[in-house]
Amino acid sequence: MDLLAAIDLRGGAAVRLVQGDFGREQGYGDPVALASRLVDAGARWLHVVDLDAARTGEPVNRAVVLDIAARATVPVQSGGGVRSAADVDELLGAGVARVVLGTAALEDPDLAGELATGHPDRVALGLDYRRRDDGSLEAAARGWTTGSGRTVAELLDHLAGAPLGAVVVTAIERDGTLAGPDLDGLAGVLGLTALPVVASGGVGSADDLRALAGLRVAAPPAGGPVRRLAGVVVGKALVDGRVGVEEAIAACATPG
Repeated sequence: MDLLAAIDLRGGAAVRLVQGDFGREQGYGDPVALASRLVDAGARWLHVVDLDAARTGEPVNRAVVLDIAARATVPVQSGGGVRSAADVDELLGAGVARVVLGTAALEDPDLAGELATGHPDRVALGLDYRRRDDGSLEAAARGWTTGSGRTVAELLDHLAGAPLGAVVVTAIERDGTLAGPDLDGLAGVLGLTALPVVASGGVGSADDLRALAGLRVAAPPAGGPVRRLAGVVVGKALVDGRVGVEEAIAACATPG
């Protein structure tokens, strides 16, 4: 299971939010310097999100994203405000290894499929979810400010044949809380797709990472191949020093 060290951008600075709430923000200074520190500490992937663009669609932090990608000696996955083929082309052309489509994929799943076909394994589907009263997982859009009306299951079914590089699944209610990942929700997603699944939201310790690394789900029908997570996005736990990068990578490699 890969570790993706997260850097969220707002107003040109590195920040962390709690449950996507802009009113519950903690600052971490220069995002380019933070990226350098994470890589120097051993990070093998960076996950960079333009929070402003996720809400508005205006790529106000795009230059920072591209600067990080240009300087980084490891692959960079980036999302937030990626709404068009031109956005995808710009990011990939500037050195971003994988682009995450969130709102664009929810509002036009066919576009996501076309972009994945044009850039095999370099486009990821971003599914940021809240749990409905009936237990289903509804994907949120536009910086988590609105529900999409689509469930995670529906979207994964629609894009089952697309050559996506990953599905990045974020439990909104856990994000930034350090309260632990949504293992049940992630197990449900693993049961729905053969695509690589990257977990996000709630990681607060090395024990959380070991729990994720040990998560196994038999693919349907019963007795199908066993599926496991391909990666995990970790932000606050790393930047707050609750877990070191090398310790986190070791926990991700825990056999299960």
